[in-house]
Amino acid sequence: MTEKSPADVRQAVNTIKNAILQSQYRAAKGVNKEQLSLYFGIGRYVSERSRWKFWGTGAIERISEQLQKELPGLRGFSGTSIKKMRQFYEEWGFIIRPPTAGDLSKFDQKCNFSTSLTDLEGIDYTLLLAQNQQPTAADMMNEFLSISFTHHIEIITKSKDLQERLFYIHQTFVNHWDKNKLRDMLKSDLFHHQGKLPNNFTNTMNSSKNALQAIGMFKDEYLLDFINVEELGVRDKADIDERVVEKAIVNNVKNFIMTFGRDFAFVGNQYHLEKFGHDEYPDLLFYNRELTALVAVELKQGAFKPAYLGQLSAYLRILDSEVKKPFENPSIGIVLCKEADKTFVEFLIQGYDNPMGVAIYKSAEDVRKVLPSEEDLRKAMEE
Repeated sequence: MTEKSPADVRQAVNTIKNAILQSQYRAAKGVNKEQLSLYFGIGRYVSERSRWKFWGTGAIERISEQLQKELPGLRGFSGTSIKKMRQFYEEWGFIIRPPTAGDLSKFDQKCNFSTSLTDLEGIDYTLLLAQNQQPTAADMMNEFLSISFTHHIEIITKSKDLQERLFYIHQTFVNHWDKNKLRDMLKSDLFHHQGKLPNNFTNTMNSSKNALQAIGMFKDEYLLDFINVEELGVRDKADIDERVVEKAIVNNVKNFIMTFGRDFAFVGNQYHLEKFGHDEYPDLLFYNRELTALVAVELKQGAFKPAYLGQLSAYLRILDSEVKKPFENPSIGIVLCKEADKTFVEFLIQGYDNPMGVAIYKSAEDVRKVLPSEEDLRKAMEE
């Protein structure tokens, strides 16, 4: 018998390994689907009885305690968890038709609601289409059933609009966000900022696909709450300049990349460029694998100025001439400043041949400004 070569063995291992992983994925997906169906049914049962006063005060807690006694070691059915199941049903019941009658005693746990979406026509899927996704009712339900109950609770708790919820379900599904990443995206209000960046990508990028990818990649506003002026040792806020912000970003580059988007790799800061004896130094330089392009970020502490686009355009031209690889797409530039008039930026930026956009950022100091003071909170609690 001829002995198998190492290449044959490796191919066999890969084939079997992929089959195992696909089977495990299908099994996990099936379990999640059954769990969501169960929680939806329990949520409906509890909602119908608690909201219509069939149960008295504290009934849910007593039910939870009794379940723990009769099923020792049962997890996930505390009073709080059961109320979340009720919330899950009440928030989605209007769009996901339950598979069985209302009585839990008749509830078939083998059933699911995978085919029960109401008509979703009229929902604006612009942000999904910008990422080359063509959602259908079946696609959306598949995504809905593929993310965990914990993810669903995060989404329905922190977003109320249907379109917004579907957006976060889709993003969680395609990007494999864990609970903490989803929380970060909800906190930064990704839905209202992704795809809204003033830019000239459509006119300057070499394909409409690349342009749509870039439009979906960048946001018009970034929450850089890891930039803490007090921790940076700046006594006078007037002394805060681009270098201070740059230092904070470099020291927290992992956080910045997670905030900035997916598939970014940090190349360097104050990256040295030289052309015809002239030296230039873009503040931050990244590489994006999905866009296959270098991304230069220019930091500005104050409001947007037209001259920033000219400066950034010069950096991009040199990057394309001296740094860009032949297989890479043209370099992209982003001006990141504190304030910007979108209409004005949109008008000016169309006059440039390099792909660019202008976004604003907020720091921890900006967030504190809009929060009530400790004294105001105390007064509100006393009222």
